[in-house]
Amino acid sequence: MPLPYVLLSAAVSLDGYLDDTGPDRLLLSGPADFDRVDAVRASADAILVGAGTIRADNPRLLVNSAERRADRVARGEPEYPLKVTVTATGDLDPDAKFWHTGGDKIVYTTDQGAERAARRLGRSADVVPLGPDLDWRALLEHLHDVRGVGRLMVEGGGTVHTQLLHQGLADELQLVLAPLFVGDPAAPRLFGPGAYQPGRLRLLDTRRIEDVVLMRYVPTAPGTGAVATAADRHWLRTACELAALCPPSETAFSVGAVVVAADGTELARGHSREGADPVVHAEEAALAKIGADDARLAGATVYSSLEPCARRASRPAPCAELILGAGVRRVVTAWREPDTFVAGADGTGVLAAGGARVVVLPELEEQAKAPNAHLL
Repeated sequence: MPLPYVLLSAAVSLDGYLDDTGPDRLLLSGPADFDRVDAVRASADAILVGAGTIRADNPRLLVNSAERRADRVARGEPEYPLKVTVTATGDLDPDAKFWHTGGDKIVYTTDQGAERAARRLGRSADVVPLGPDLDWRALLEHLHDVRGVGRLMVEGGGTVHTQLLHQGLADELQLVLAPLFVGDPAAPRLFGPGAYQPGRLRLLDTRRIEDVVLMRYVPTAPGTGAVATAADRHWLRTACELAALCPPSETAFSVGAVVVAADGTELARGHSREGADPVVHAEEAALAKIGADDARLAGATVYSSLEPCARRASRPAPCAELILGAGVRRVVTAWREPDTFVAGADGTGVLAAGGARVVVLPELEEQAKAPNAHLL
């Protein structure tokens, strides 16, 4: 199911703390960064914090700039983003500022916590039970499908950030590093222990803002099963962007492909009709750049904007067979091949028969189709 783009936002001390243990909130950044955060909030459809953050910090979570609020309204959006919190128990303070400022509010909780939350809050917020336990994927699907949230900003706390990263649901991390130390083991940290995805995150951008540094990261390690992760969506978007680079053709699709190792290392990329070869396919072009004896292929994922072909006239082996021959056993694609050139094309069936798993992300189908509009 499609999910919102999930952006984690946090500021930490040099030793990784979100706050100290004093009675007042520790201000880790200054006016310029607070204004940047305000702009990020204004760009979001919803802002989420855990119930613990509401209890500890009593935040309002508003877009403070009147100009940015006016721009939202001019775009046909609510003046304020939807405000979201998560609680397993429903233990919420009805007097917190969160409920009495801004626009609409929604509480995600368990079946057990729903009655308590509804009794405490009355009509201050919509209360949505997720089942016997908190289910982050179900929460995100509900936000996307029912509340129309395409971009979700998550402002904490550490437990929420940790859980979203553990489950591969965070698309981006915006981290501000403040030039001070906390040094108190009782103070809250940004990230807790647990099973994070392997490999290194990719640094997109760094920026100095007064005396703090903003760093933007995206996860890169592919998923391992039938459920797509944020990194899978990142790489498939990259493949769709590559498709736009293809020389146009009236007799073949424009497709982009990326091959990514299990640790998130990009092994190769390619696109249809790349270089001087007028009939090369995207997956073929990418795989040709990797040594056949590269052991990383066995754990790699191929991202292709269009389902790999099962039959073709221009080469002895179709791309589905090339992928299997390379040892790759996971493919993520946005779009099943239509009958435009090959009737009954079924690259997914060829891949599955060869032991590969195919994951389809239909939310990126329109982006994959865009360079092929003249053929459709």
